[in-house]
Amino acid sequence: MVPLKFCANISWLFTELPDFSQRMSAAAAAGFRAVEAAWLYDQEPEELRRGREAAGVEVVLINTPPGDVSRGDLGLAAVPGREEDFRRGLDQTLRYARALDCKRVHLMAGRFPPTEDPRDPKTAEVMEEVFIKNLKYAADLLSEEGITGLIEPINTRISDPLYFLHSPHHAADILQKVGRPNIKLQMDIFHWQIMDGNLTQNIQKYFPLIGHIQVAQVPSRNEPHSSGELNYTYLFSLLESLGYHGYVGCEYRPMGSTNEGLRWITDYWNRTSETFFPFERHCSTDELKSLK
Repeated sequence: MVPLKFCANISWLFTELPDFSQRMSAAAAAGFRAVEAAWLYDQEPEELRRGREAAGVEVVLINTPPGDVSRGDLGLAAVPGREEDFRRGLDQTLRYARALDCKRVHLMAGRFPPTEDPRDPKTAEVMEEVFIKNLKYAADLLSEEGITGLIEPINTRISDPLYFLHSPHHAADILQKVGRPNIKLQMDIFHWQIMDGNLTQNIQKYFPLIGHIQVAQVPSRNEPHSSGELNYTYLFSLLESLGYHGYVGCEYRPMGSTNEGLRWITDYWNRTSETFFPFERHCSTDELKSLK
């Protein structure tokens, strides 16, 4: 079995440092080959490109812009009447993806409008229609760049009660209706456990649709090895046995400093062929041979 590959979510990790370029370097120093982030748009794309090159990491995932946070936006892909805003945001995302050579984009669905009742099936039907239309538009645009678009169910019990897409089952249904091979499912195990549980069966069922994975403990959203509902030793073994070759994003809230909370991933690297990876950036070829 091939060991899992992990990327540091630098919107959540290494926040002791003020900007994303510094966090990329900190992630590399901690042993990560790759990083992901939610919104990098406070920094210019060329500045981030230089930071990525200096750190020597791959940027594997960024999100589309949230919209107007002051209005309560958290993504726009499923929000009626905001189609043009979504398209402008997607254009901005593509500029950053090109600069960073990033090949995955999370197309954030967004929240039910504050004037609408989330329990109203007619509202949900309209939002689904908008979502499917926007995803097809995005699929065509992203395919020209060799980029995969992702949709992510976000739980409505703890994180966001108004988020439109909150079930892996609903997400799979939408993917079938979109019918584009470069639009896939982003599985955040934290959200899936809270909304549906039954992780083994759901992971196996939807595995062919999965294009990216993220992890955190439930319910605290801290390090995977921290106290909580999930046994990540088992879940990582399950993903290995299924042959998952993509990245696993570390999107969690450290209980202390980021580096203090990385023992779990160091232990994983020490159990797999990644054992000596943290040394690779800092050792010469001869030194690496002596270590191995």
